Amino acid sequence: MAERLRHLLFVLNPVSGDINKDELETTVRQICMEHGRTAAFWHTTGKNDLQKLTQYLSTQSYDAVFAIGGDGTVNLVGEALLSTNIPLGILPMGSGNGLSKDLNIPQDMEEALELIWHHEVRAIDTLRVSGHFSAHLADLGFNALIVKRFDEGDTRGPGAYVRIALAEYGVYKPCCYVIETNQETVETEAFMLTIANANTFGSNVVINPNSQIDDGQFEICLIAPFPTEAAPALLYRLYTQDFDNSDYTRRLSCHRASISVPGQQQVLVQVDGEPLELELPIVVEMIPRSLRVLTPRQG
Repeated sequence: MAERLRHLLFVLNPVSGDINKDELETTVRQICMEHGRTAAFWHTTGKNDLQKLTQYLSTQSYDAVFAIGGDGTVNLVGEALLSTNIPLGILPMGSGNGLSKDLNIPQDMEEALELIWHHEVRAIDTLRVSGHFSAHLADLGFNALIVKRFDEGDTRGPGAYVRIALAEYGVYKPCCYVIETNQETVETEAFMLTIANANTFGSNVVINPNSQIDDGQFEICLIAPFPTEAAPALLYRLYTQDFDNSDYTRRLSCHRASISVPGQQQVLVQVDGEPLELELPIVVEMIPRSLRVLTPRQG
């Protein structure tokens, strides 16, 4: 059911990407004005943004808060709105925009803005990954390394990601993981391990097909080490929602998990696109239906 949204806050990083943010703000403000809405803007600085945004929201009254940017900005705003009645809107303008794609939010900015007056409010699950908020996907292993290399580089876009992945693939060594969930304990070697609250990476790789983002559970998706000659077929399955039918894949459903790497005290984890070095074990906890999000109307 649509809620009447009149007073809106837009959160953006003024220095990220190649888009003129002054022009963007002017466009958003004009569109909102044409539809009888007010638009305010809050700029991130990269220093204590979560604390500052949370404090700001405690002194103001908005009907919705939109994240303008990629997965990092969405993560920031989502955590600030966690367990509140204020819905999150997303104007996807990042490299991947994974959560917005899983929620069927238009990838065009002006079309996404139409969610202000044509929308449903959906309560989705979120996760804590060793205390770090995640609304979408986190992982350990190969993809976490590629995200770190990508984050350290100067070039953005899918091409840069692919180049880094090809360069690292030949020298990457898989790890052994011990996974304890509320259902089972598994010890296995994996090329990568994804903690999936949703379905799809921003690259359109479907790591967790047919899952629901509001079902009270998440999946741990494992890709076992595979020979080079098996890579094309495996990649094809990941792009065609056929993850479960490979000899090298496995999924565990749970609402709580602890992940260890024998012989290591820390591990690289990417959480909603942010690479982090975290102490082991990695503890994952579900927060059911804790974030309200503006999504397109169904039907």
